[in-house]
Amino acid sequence: MSAPPFVIGLDLGTSGVKAVLLSANGELVAEAVAPLEVSRAQPLWSEQAPADWLAATDQAMQALRSQASAADWQGVRAMAAAGQMHGAVLLDAEGTVLRPAILWNDGRSQLQCAELELREPATTQITANRAMAGFTAPKLMWVAANEPAIFARVAKVLLPKDWLVWQLAGVMSSDCSDAAGTLWLNVAERCWSEAMLAASGMRLDQMPALHEGPDAVGQLLPIWAARWGLPVDVQLAAGAGDNAGGAVGVGVVRPGEGLLSLGTSGVIFVATDGPQANPDRGVHTFCHALPGTWHQMAVLLSASSALSWWCRICGLAPAQLLASLPAGEVRESAPLFLPYLSGERTPHADPGATGSFHGLTHTHSRDDLSYAVLEGVAFAFADGMAALREAGSDPKRLLAIGGGARSDTWLQLLADTLCIQIDRPAGAEVGPALGAARLAMMSLGAARDEVMRAPDLAQTFSADAARSAALQLRLARYRAAYAPLRALS
Repeated sequence: MSAPPFVIGLDLGTSGVKAVLLSANGELVAEAVAPLEVSRAQPLWSEQAPADWLAATDQAMQALRSQASAADWQGVRAMAAAGQMHGAVLLDAEGTVLRPAILWNDGRSQLQCAELELREPATTQITANRAMAGFTAPKLMWVAANEPAIFARVAKVLLPKDWLVWQLAGVMSSDCSDAAGTLWLNVAERCWSEAMLAASGMRLDQMPALHEGPDAVGQLLPIWAARWGLPVDVQLAAGAGDNAGGAVGVGVVRPGEGLLSLGTSGVIFVATDGPQANPDRGVHTFCHALPGTWHQMAVLLSASSALSWWCRICGLAPAQLLASLPAGEVRESAPLFLPYLSGERTPHADPGATGSFHGLTHTHSRDDLSYAVLEGVAFAFADGMAALREAGSDPKRLLAIGGGARSDTWLQLLADTLCIQIDRPAGAEVGPALGAARLAMMSLGAARDEVMRAPDLAQTFSADAARSAALQLRLARYRAAYAPLRALS
């Protein structure tokens, strides 16, 4: 009898690549991370070089190998990747990258969004989403208008984690959860939409083959198996978009189950049994990473990245700054913070929105402003939750994942603001990489219900009625501030 398999999950994020090693019984054996940088050459631009993703993956895999026993490492039989969604990697007929990848938080293509919806009036019906600057289709329209020589050479467009899979396995593939964020997918039918492709000047042959997340799509190329000391028969699964991968990682796969992700961006994710949509309020409706399942998302473009920005200004590490903010505190005299440092999606769909502090006085301290940053992100999540409830999703609790989920102060503030129970699972920071590993395990034939176990909980944060009432008053002022401040930007 052969030994139980091990699998590897990768998460190609904006700020780094994570890699995890998972045993057949679901135990997290090892994890590693390698950093990435973002280029912002012009206002609203956000780009990365795909070659940096591969280099970071190599670094993370080498570090992961160093933590694993030889027996466990030789037991690896499958891999999968989750990754940042919406990014556009443009390839010519020889597979050469034509320009830096335009990322999910790039806002340059807002004019193309309006043009796309004019060209195809059924955009929201086909895609279940509004056209937003972060999505992939408007990015290609921007390239066509501003870099026509490059656009003319485009033979294939790959999403970030799909480019990485191509480098590792030599196959051009995508999965439905990631593809749903391109505006080229018929979300209800889970297939490419030739109407949406035509509306953005694209063709079906420029798309990769489409799969469900657990589908095996190829085998690790010998060059990587040799470099990383892995067996020669490691297969790769199609994988997932990062948010669907994070949901798989914490078992949020059944209708009504939800998670809150405090990563670079912020997400409230709710699983559904069909493509429920609320595009007018900026709700994203995408395919889940498992067949026959969908999900809704409220998406914030700045979550933990807002805290990172403030920490850089203060010259403090996040842990140092958070240490001065006790959990369960409402600073009713603190200024308000609008966290729109990269524009916003839900509910405003406004890439031109900007961040601001409102109500500053001489009496305010650094801790007041630090609190305001955490609270402002919590209020943006409250706007997202309101939009989800309008669309028919009303989760009773949320599992918190992502780097920001390590903060007791932030999770308690979110529970009080959203008036909902928030649970922190063990290993909350692993997120999409764990989900990718679970998809890899399913690609080997493991049953869905065996793999998608709910995580052990590390801590529960319940809403306090008095704090919630105080926060609702501040939330009303926060919401009132958006329109007049936006008019000044």
